[in-house]
Amino acid sequence: MSRLIAAFLALLPLLATAAGFTTLDQSRRALSQPMPGLDEGQRERFAQGRNLFNQMWVIAPSLDAKVDGLGPLYNRLSCAACHPDNGRGRAPDGPDQKMRSMLVRLSLPGVGPHGGTNPHPTYGDQLNEQGIPGVPGEGQAEVSYTDLPVLLGDGTTVILRQPHLTLKSPGYGPFDGILISPRIGPALTGMGLLEAVPETEILAWADPDDTNGDGISGRPNFVWDAQAQRSTLGRFGLKANVPSLRQQIAGAFVGDMGITSPLFPAENCTPAQSTCAAAPSGGKPELSTEQLDAITFYLQTLAVPERRGDDLPQVHHGEMLFHQAGCAACHRPQLHTTPNTQLAQLAGRLIAPYTDLLLHDLGALLADGRPDFQASGSEWRTAPLWGIGLAETVGDQVGYLHDGRARTLLEAILWHGGEAAPSREAVRTMGSTERTALLAFLRAL
Repeated sequence: MSRLIAAFLALLPLLATAAGFTTLDQSRRALSQPMPGLDEGQRERFAQGRNLFNQMWVIAPSLDAKVDGLGPLYNRLSCAACHPDNGRGRAPDGPDQKMRSMLVRLSLPGVGPHGGTNPHPTYGDQLNEQGIPGVPGEGQAEVSYTDLPVLLGDGTTVILRQPHLTLKSPGYGPFDGILISPRIGPALTGMGLLEAVPETEILAWADPDDTNGDGISGRPNFVWDAQAQRSTLGRFGLKANVPSLRQQIAGAFVGDMGITSPLFPAENCTPAQSTCAAAPSGGKPELSTEQLDAITFYLQTLAVPERRGDDLPQVHHGEMLFHQAGCAACHRPQLHTTPNTQLAQLAGRLIAPYTDLLLHDLGALLADGRPDFQASGSEWRTAPLWGIGLAETVGDQVGYLHDGRARTLLEAILWHGGEAAPSREAVRTMGSTERTALLAFLRAL
């Protein structure tokens, strides 16, 4: 039996289980396709959720009470503004550019309600740059960069850009002592499938004290579940600080657009923001249970891009290098979903998200110094890699890592430190042929 046939047969189990949740679309709309096999009712629900995702929300009161309630404080008018075509956002290239698909988390040192971040008494937990008429925005954030050259093994020099974020024009008093963490909008690929991975499978990979001595820890982040009213495993958010897709969506609605929901019924105004508290509301809550369910279903059932290039030797070589460099220790190629989900498209699947959904220390250069539940200031959840090869097809100009500082996949790798430093060094010291193959593999995901 030839090696080619053997390799194909080895892939058959994965291909069989991938049917039902993937798409072959490689266009700009590659991350916006519904999973195959949705019935007519599900497709209507998907379309309803898609419309809400793209909806430009308006100030209350309006002629359409179903889509009003923007603000009083907010960052953007729609979900799609930070996740264009469900893809990645980007960071400003300098202080003269505004943040369009990026936001800034805020907190004070210490522990807040339920063990999470400690919100600022005046500014809360997120900088809202915009306010509706009569409500001042909270301030502006500016990003500047200094160059950080990195010499590769073949003599090539890559210039990384080290970001510096400054808060300006405070609307409600000084920003003194505040902790900040800039975040770009991540791609929304396969979130329903990630939610269906059993907790036991995620915890099986955890090794918080590195007892096996491989230099890789992997820590779960147990966070507050606002719906269940208890602490549970976090799996969404850049620090795995959100337990469920529904809470992730409801949190973004209230934090980014000032839209209340059944999960977060209070407006995003602090006691010190009197004009915010006195502003008109679009309803109690502004996003109905039906609307929240629809947009949750939409993001649960977005198809995952099919992996490409399986017939290309360069891609196979790159995949081998990916494993040899140790990248797969955190970016785990395969996970299983539980058979016990209501949606057949999500149940009992072998998926290839390239994440372990755990926290890892990525070193001082990537640290934001802002703890979040059990996540330290230098720990981040392993970013899923599926679909990442289409990021620059879906978006005009995208960024990588939590704050978009990396303009290319290679830059993103070179920023890895902490327990990922050996993998970074393996890539940095590769020859150009090997490095090109590795990047070809990533672009095939």
